[in-house]
Amino acid sequence: MTREEILAGIERLGPWFYPFDLGDGLQTTPAIPAHVVPIFETRLRMVESVVRRHFQARLQEIDCLDIGAHEGYYSFALARLGCRSVTGIEPRPENLRRARFVLEATGFSNVTFLPGQVEQLQTLGRRYPLTLFLGVLYHLENPMLALRQVAAVTEELCVIETQVVDDVEGTAEWGAREWTRPYQGILALIDESGEFHSGNRETGVTPVAMCPSPKALLFMLRQAGFRRADIVPPPPDAYEQHARGKRLVCAAWK
Repeated sequence: MTREEILAGIERLGPWFYPFDLGDGLQTTPAIPAHVVPIFETRLRMVESVVRRHFQARLQEIDCLDIGAHEGYYSFALARLGCRSVTGIEPRPENLRRARFVLEATGFSNVTFLPGQVEQLQTLGRRYPLTLFLGVLYHLENPMLALRQVAAVTEELCVIETQVVDDVEGTAEWGAREWTRPYQGILALIDESGEFHSGNRETGVTPVAMCPSPKALLFMLRQAGFRRADIVPPPPDAYEQHARGKRLVCAAWK
């Protein structure tokens, strides 16, 4: 693409959510507030640290699936990191158009974007050594179903990033006063109707969202089929939500 074509595409497809460097001084500008933009760098650094540590010299042999790829920011990042191929799955056509434009503008040969959503991953018909599930889980109305789908297409490692709510512990009656079950962690019901019906493309595909607490997230990952799940410590200069534990990056191994 020529510089003029790239510049025209940036204008035509805006507003953008992610900051892309398209070369020759051309960049996309995120429409979110400037003080929130550092979330992208913190998330990427944490993801890359887990991926490098696990795959090491094998990374060039690894195929990656980016679930809920949005505009493809992390798909391209994993391709630059050295993955053999990256497939991004995204349900919103407008996000796919932006991702495919960046793909054409940058010339990556090992990145592909496909329409689809997490609840239907079984239709892919294959598994990937590495899966990414970033910024999606807390927008879903059925996170347990989603995590089972994610686990089913993951061969080795999944990296999850999500907003979380505070943990709540207690005891629930379970059929009779004397029959009780302990609960550790919760799922908070979040109403995203306003954002959803106004066309906000950072919501889920329905207005109903279920946001996990940290203990709930770890329990759900184990129940979904991962043998181990660990919360990744944030770096010292992390984005403020990661630093305060309100957003988590979690590594889950099959």
